[in-house]
Amino acid sequence: MIEMFKASLILTGALFMFLAALGLVRLPDLLTRMHATTKAATLGASLIMLAVALHFGEVAVVARALGVILFIMMTAPVAAHVIGRAGYFVGAKLWHGTIKDELRPNYDPLTHELKSGLETDANAVHHPRESDPK
Repeated sequence: MIEMFKASLILTGALFMFLAALGLVRLPDLLTRMHATTKAATLGASLIMLAVALHFGEVAVVARALGVILFIMMTAPVAAHVIGRAGYFVGAKLWHGTIKDELRPNYDPLTHELKSGLETDANAVHHPRESDPK
């Protein structure tokens, strides 16, 4: 019975990894690709590592497998967010069907300033630095 459970974890994990690869190839822009690969690959790798932990059943292997799962779940979404944000800031084109771009009104591509939307009149004034282009 446990063999069937391990096999289903591995197959489901592999399916999610395949869906991540398919999303990387088929989706239209950087942000949607990052979303697909992060969500599906994180779940797929986690399921496979659970199967590894169940297969070996030793404390050291289970601890390492859970450590890998925790590490992937903590770092993959943050890395995808940073890569997607960097892509947006360097001018990666959004898909033509994108409905809402919440950064557009708050981001100035010339000065690379990003406003939070919570500025007051006093802190919304731009103070140029010596390193700013003229």
